Amino acid sequence: MSIRLENVGIAVRDLDEAIAFFTDLGLTLLGRDTVQGEWADTAVGLDGNHADIAMLQTPDGAGRIELFQNRHPTMIETEPTLPHQIGMHRVAFEVDDLEQALAVAARHGCHPLRGVANYEGVYALTYVRGPSGIIVMFAQKLGA
Repeated sequence: MSIRLENVGIAVRDLDEAIAFFTDLGLTLLGRDTVQGEWADTAVGLDGNHADIAMLQTPDGAGRIELFQNRHPTMIETEPTLPHQIGMHRVAFEVDDLEQALAVAARHGCHPLRGVANYEGVYALTYVRGPSGIIVMFAQKLGA
Protein backbone atom coordinates (compact mmCIF):
# COMPACT_ATOMS: atom_id res chain seq x y z
CA MET A 1 0.00 0.00 0.00
CA SER A 2 1.29 3.46 -0.83
CA ILE A 3 0.19 6.48 1.13
CA ARG A 4 0.76 10.22 0.82
CA LEU A 5 -0.63 13.21 2.62
CA GLU A 6 -3.33 14.81 0.45
CA ASN A 7 -4.18 17.87 2.54
CA VAL A 8 -4.94 19.21 5.98
CA GLY A 9 -8.46 20.56 6.49
CA ILE A 10 -8.96 23.63 8.65
CA ALA A 11 -12.34 25.06 9.69
CA VAL A 12 -12.37 28.86 9.65
CA ARG A 13 -14.89 31.52 10.62
CA ASP A 14 -14.03 33.75 7.63
CA LEU A 15 -12.94 31.94 4.47
CA ASP A 16 -11.89 35.09 2.60
CA GLU A 17 -9.75 36.28 5.53
CA ALA A 18 -8.00 32.89 5.79
CA ILE A 19 -7.41 32.73 2.01
CA ALA A 20 -5.90 36.23 2.11
CA PHE A 21 -3.54 35.23 4.94
CA PHE A 22 -2.27 32.03 3.31
CA THR A 23 -1.98 33.46 -0.22
CA ASP A 24 -0.08 36.46 1.19
CA LEU A 25 2.37 33.95 2.68
CA GLY A 26 2.90 32.52 -0.82
CA LEU A 27 0.44 29.64 -1.09
CA THR A 28 -1.53 29.40 -4.34
CA LEU A 29 -5.30 29.23 -4.36
CA LEU A 30 -6.06 26.19 -6.51
CA GLY A 31 -9.81 26.68 -6.40
CA ARG A 32 -12.96 27.32 -4.45
CA ASP A 33 -16.19 25.36 -4.36
CA THR A 34 -19.35 24.79 -2.40
CA VAL A 35 -20.03 21.22 -1.34
CA GLN A 36 -23.30 19.67 -0.26
CA GLY A 37 -25.48 16.67 -0.91
CA GLU A 38 -25.64 13.04 0.11
CA TRP A 39 -22.00 12.36 -0.74
CA ALA A 40 -20.86 15.25 1.49
CA ASP A 41 -23.16 14.12 4.33
CA THR A 42 -21.73 10.61 4.09
CA ALA A 43 -18.07 11.63 3.79
CA VAL A 44 -18.15 14.17 6.62
CA GLY A 45 -20.71 12.42 8.83
CA LEU A 46 -23.07 15.40 9.16
CA ASP A 47 -26.65 15.51 7.88
CA GLY A 48 -27.25 18.56 5.69
CA ASN A 49 -23.55 19.34 5.42
CA HIS A 50 -23.09 22.44 3.27
CA ALA A 51 -19.73 24.21 3.17
CA ASP A 52 -17.68 26.65 1.16
CA ILE A 53 -14.18 25.32 0.61
CA ALA A 54 -10.87 26.54 -0.78
CA MET A 55 -7.83 24.46 -1.68
CA LEU A 56 -4.40 26.07 -1.38
CA GLN A 57 -1.00 24.68 -2.32
CA THR A 58 2.52 25.47 -1.17
CA PRO A 59 4.87 26.90 -3.82
CA ASP A 60 6.83 23.63 -4.03
CA GLY A 61 3.61 21.72 -4.81
CA ALA A 62 4.19 19.27 -1.96
CA GLY A 63 1.65 20.52 0.57
CA ARG A 64 -2.01 21.49 0.47
CA ILE A 65 -4.44 23.05 2.91
CA GLU A 66 -8.20 22.83 2.52
CA LEU A 67 -9.97 25.69 4.27
CA PHE A 68 -13.69 25.40 4.88
CA GLN A 69 -16.49 27.47 6.31
CA ASN A 70 -19.78 25.71 6.98
CA ARG A 71 -23.09 27.15 5.88
CA HIS A 72 -24.88 24.23 7.58
CA PRO A 73 -24.69 23.04 10.24
CA THR A 74 -23.77 26.30 11.91
CA MET A 75 -20.11 26.59 12.83
CA ILE A 76 -19.44 26.16 16.55
CA GLU A 77 -17.08 28.72 18.02
CA THR A 78 -14.43 27.19 20.29
CA GLU A 79 -11.48 28.53 22.20
CA PRO A 80 -8.28 28.49 20.13
CA THR A 81 -6.06 25.45 20.70
CA LEU A 82 -3.27 25.94 23.21
CA PRO A 83 0.20 24.51 22.55
CA HIS A 84 -0.23 21.83 25.27
CA GLN A 85 -3.73 20.58 24.33
CA ILE A 86 -4.43 17.22 22.74
CA GLY A 87 -5.83 17.28 19.22
CA MET A 88 -5.05 18.94 15.91
CA HIS A 89 -2.30 21.30 16.84
CA ARG A 90 -0.81 23.47 14.11
CA VAL A 91 0.20 23.84 10.50
CA ALA A 92 3.95 24.29 10.02
CA PHE A 93 5.86 25.89 7.18
CA GLU A 94 9.57 25.96 6.49
CA VAL A 95 10.43 29.42 5.20
CA ASP A 96 13.65 30.84 3.79
CA ASP A 97 13.10 34.27 5.39
CA LEU A 98 11.53 34.19 8.85
CA GLU A 99 11.50 37.98 9.17
CA GLN A 100 9.55 38.29 5.92
CA ALA A 101 7.07 35.58 7.01
CA LEU A 102 6.53 37.43 10.29
CA ALA A 103 6.03 40.72 8.44
CA VAL A 104 3.36 39.09 6.26
CA ALA A 105 1.67 37.61 9.31
CA ALA A 106 1.77 40.99 11.08
CA ARG A 107 -0.08 42.59 8.16
CA HIS A 108 -2.93 40.24 9.09
CA GLY A 109 -2.71 41.05 12.80
CA CYS A 110 -0.87 37.81 13.60
CA HIS A 111 2.17 37.93 15.87
CA PRO A 112 4.42 35.39 17.63
CA LEU A 113 2.88 33.80 20.71
CA ARG A 114 6.07 34.49 22.65
CA GLY A 115 9.03 35.18 20.35
CA VAL A 116 11.48 33.49 18.01
CA ALA A 117 13.34 30.46 19.35
CA ASN A 118 16.62 28.92 18.27
CA TYR A 119 16.30 25.14 18.09
CA GLU A 120 19.80 23.73 18.69
CA GLY A 121 21.32 26.01 16.05
CA VAL A 122 19.36 24.19 13.35
CA TYR A 123 16.15 26.25 13.09
CA ALA A 124 14.84 29.64 14.09
CA LEU A 125 11.16 29.03 14.73
CA THR A 126 8.05 30.60 16.12
CA TYR A 127 4.32 30.06 16.46
CA VAL A 128 1.82 32.75 15.47
CA ARG A 129 -1.92 32.78 16.02
CA GLY A 130 -3.39 32.98 12.51
CA PRO A 131 -6.91 33.63 11.26
CA SER A 132 -9.68 31.88 13.22
CA GLY A 133 -7.13 31.13 15.95
CA ILE A 134 -5.12 28.67 13.83
CA ILE A 135 -1.61 28.12 15.20
CA VAL A 136 0.89 28.54 12.35
CA MET A 137 4.55 27.63 12.85
CA PHE A 138 7.32 29.21 10.78
CA ALA A 139 10.77 27.59 10.79
CA GLN A 140 13.88 28.82 9.00
CA LYS A 141 16.94 26.58 8.66
CA LEU A 142 20.00 28.23 10.14
CA GLY A 143 23.43 28.19 8.53
CA ALA A 144 22.14 26.78 5.26
